[in-house]
Amino acid sequence: MTGAFAQTADELVTLLAPLAVRLRPLVQRLPARPAALALCLALDRFLLPRLEPEARAGLSGRCVEVVVADLGLALRLELGARGFAPAPAAAAPALRIVAAGPVYWRHLRGIDDADRLFFERALVMEGDTELGLVLKNTLDAIGPLL
Repeated sequence: MTGAFAQTADELVTLLAPLAVRLRPLVQRLPARPAALALCLALDRFLLPRLEPEARAGLSGRCVEVVVADLGLALRLELGARGFAPAPAAAAPALRIVAAGPVYWRHLRGIDDADRLFFERALVMEGDTELGLVLKNTLDAIGPLL
């Protein structure tokens, strides 16, 4: 994203952040699969083409749960041979990543790095430490996705 569009998107995220608390009861009642599919399509577009083969191998077949805490949204996904896909409902997450929507946005835009967010406890990673490090190091090497 560049210029005015990026600034407008940042402003929109900031304006919508307080609304998340009010939307949470509604969002929690919605099925997670459509949102997980949307996340998978975005990752296929912005992350997958930039993944090195070693990183792809390290992430493949592992269920990762991305939790948008302020919305109460938990999305499970896996990387497979064809790209990212929603994980089966019965799949136990190997890694769980928890943050508020604006925190994810700032990280994706390169405004804040994962280490800073982690040490400030704005971003929490739970589960397989090795998988978490592979994911973190991969994202650090790639740089901002947006």
